[in-house]
Amino acid sequence: MTTVEGTCDPAFSGVRDVFERNFAEGRELGAAVAVYVGGRKVVDLWGGVADHRTGREWTAGTPCFGFSCTKAVTATAALLLAERGAYDVDGPVTDWWPEYGAHGKEGTTAAHLLSHQSGLPAFARPVSAEEAADAPARAAELAAQEPEWTPGEAHGYHALTYGWLAGEIVRRLSGGRTVGEFVRDEFTGDLDLWIGAPDEVIERAAKLRASRPRRPTESADEPAQGATSDAREGKPAARDESVLSRMASAYTDPASRLNRALNNPSPGKGGYNNPVVLRAGWPSAGMLATAPGLAGFYRDLVAGRILKPETLREAIKPRVSGPDLTLLVDSSFGLGYMRPSKTFFTPAAGRESAFGHTGAGGSIGMGDMEADLAVAYLPNLMGDQLSGDLRAYGLVEAAYASL
Repeated sequence: MTTVEGTCDPAFSGVRDVFERNFAEGRELGAAVAVYVGGRKVVDLWGGVADHRTGREWTAGTPCFGFSCTKAVTATAALLLAERGAYDVDGPVTDWWPEYGAHGKEGTTAAHLLSHQSGLPAFARPVSAEEAADAPARAAELAAQEPEWTPGEAHGYHALTYGWLAGEIVRRLSGGRTVGEFVRDEFTGDLDLWIGAPDEVIERAAKLRASRPRRPTESADEPAQGATSDAREGKPAARDESVLSRMASAYTDPASRLNRALNNPSPGKGGYNNPVVLRAGWPSAGMLATAPGLAGFYRDLVAGRILKPETLREAIKPRVSGPDLTLLVDSSFGLGYMRPSKTFFTPAAGRESAFGHTGAGGSIGMGDMEADLAVAYLPNLMGDQLSGDLRAYGLVEAAYASL
């Protein structure tokens, strides 16, 4: 039986109960969860195995790959530059990136880049992990590419290209710094959070392990890809089998937008354990962090220590909501942050005010300005959901219930 370690305020024992139950029911290999309320750390728990091959245990300082939780950090960097007057979020990208106007993209705004509206959800050719490490080259490649829809007229999740689009805001307007360099210089320097990690961090990081793939029609005790979220109750509802079938078909079709967006660039040998990816720090899905590190980012964001409160409130307003041309379900985004939707399960208590980002393996980072709440959960046993993993949902629900 896995022993859960760490600290938990008695008022938040419900979070510990959910976390321990996930291990007891075989849902976890190794994982960590952290919660801040009012700037105070009330939950810091971890347990299980960081490396299934060696049996290395998860410790308080074990970083884990956060997949698309990275996007919220990248977006925050871009928004900080806008707040400082470096560019106009609703102005044309070509004001500071002239080459981007190719193939009718001259009307694209920075807001389109930040809210998955730019029409560039995938590269037009296969890109290797080694090539993906060259951020300026990948940004230039996207600038020269034809959009798949008219920018601003629809939205579709830019699973990987998002990082080189939003990240170019940072690179061009911060003196050439990478996203990883900028965020450490400006607001994560005292946190265990890296976008582009040094080798000593990579060496002690948790190793990801894929879960057993689930067939679209297979029964389970939690929704698979395409699970819906009850808009009235703010909780996951029954699976939509037609959506599941459509997503399963798209995911296995190399020509589909879903497949192309999620799988190119390829992380190469070792998948997202590949040091080439972890050193490069893809700005869309390249972050290593501890749970307190990621939760600490949201703690500082909610407290107004990174962005001004008015900047954050404007950024979390939904810019797009509804059918997602990539994910094939409804999604909702502000300027880089997910809002409650079928891809961001949120308890009823937080459905109007919660924001953040999930990660494909089951991870989540989220904040709530009204509740002064920050939560992060990082597992190394990857769930088979694209987002909206119920392990994360249960922990977030328990955190709200403990307030």
